[in-house]
Amino acid sequence: MAQASPSLTFEDLRERVLACELCPLSETRTNVVFGEGNPDADVLFIGEGPGEVEDSTGRPFVGPAGKKLDEVLHSVGIRREDVFIGNVVKCRPPGNRVPTKQEMEACVPFLEAQIAFINPSLVVTLGNTSTQWLMPEVPTITKSHGTFYTWQGGIQLLPMFHPSYLLRNPSKAKGSPKYLTWLDIQKVREWMDRQT
Repeated sequence: MAQASPSLTFEDLRERVLACELCPLSETRTNVVFGEGNPDADVLFIGEGPGEVEDSTGRPFVGPAGKKLDEVLHSVGIRREDVFIGNVVKCRPPGNRVPTKQEMEACVPFLEAQIAFINPSLVVTLGNTSTQWLMPEVPTITKSHGTFYTWQGGIQLLPMFHPSYLLRNPSKAKGSPKYLTWLDIQKVREWMDRQT
């Protein structure tokens, strides 16, 4: 894990990310999506990459998937401003496709620096891409969701389904992705309550 440079501030990092041209995504983006929330948060949510609405606004998780994430957080009383929300890649892959390995490798130093600055105690990965990127040894999201893993330096990592997956699977029946996400976000809430 990269260490935050003592001479580099979080705002400096933001400026570097906003000016990035390290991969082809910089040629098609409208806005870089750095991430937002509390830079001193105990909990960091990491998705895959910005979508169309995020690209147009420069904010993470504000489109349909973002509204679903807000619902999930709100259901257990978690406010966006109390956590930090970001993505593996900071620019929208065309057509909302999965980022390539090259694109993720170009962006990972920025993600590592964000993690070093924020220094969260819990990282919640949203979806298979961010989960497998950070912990390639864990099972796919359908098997790993809701399980706490110990990650670099003792950080807890908890995979959850990506909110866009919930939009494609609207059932709330027992065992459905929505039902399982409800159980998983309660684990996040319980973890947060134990920290206070």
